[in-house]
Amino acid sequence: MNGVTYERVTMRCERSTRLPRRPEIDTRAGEPSNLRGDGFTGGCISLIVLLIEIPVALLLGLTSVIRGRGRTDEQTVAPPMDWVPILWFGGFTLGVLVIAVIFLCSAHPYAGAVQLVLAALALLFTIAAWHDQHERAHPPPLPTKAGMPHAPSDHMADR
Repeated sequence: MNGVTYERVTMRCERSTRLPRRPEIDTRAGEPSNLRGDGFTGGCISLIVLLIEIPVALLLGLTSVIRGRGRTDEQTVAPPMDWVPILWFGGFTLGVLVIAVIFLCSAHPYAGAVQLVLAALALLFTIAAWHDQHERAHPPPLPTKAGMPHAPSDHMADR
């Protein structure tokens, strides 16, 4: 062991927690903000994602409205349900939820919370699109002579 020196290495032991935590993320104030996951970085990322999501949502709404025009006069029978707007809005909702989970897992809780609120709004629009298509495909029955819908016609009484 001539000429070989060993340095003493000490390892810092921390008390174990139930939730796993990546070692490079620390909440100490001396760390840079990209490692802390503070509100400023999350807000900036959330703003950038919002600026991307808003035009996509407007485009989805516009194409959904344009798709629905011009169909009311050309059909006398109730049309089948059009699933395209429902699937478009559902896919958008799923995309926003995936972005929210990514933000929440990457120590940006504020950006994740904003995305969860947007996902809830997108889910409301998805449900509204489904309800609109369902009402269009299943109109209420027309009243008959007796004033009751689907009243059985009595051929003997008409004579």
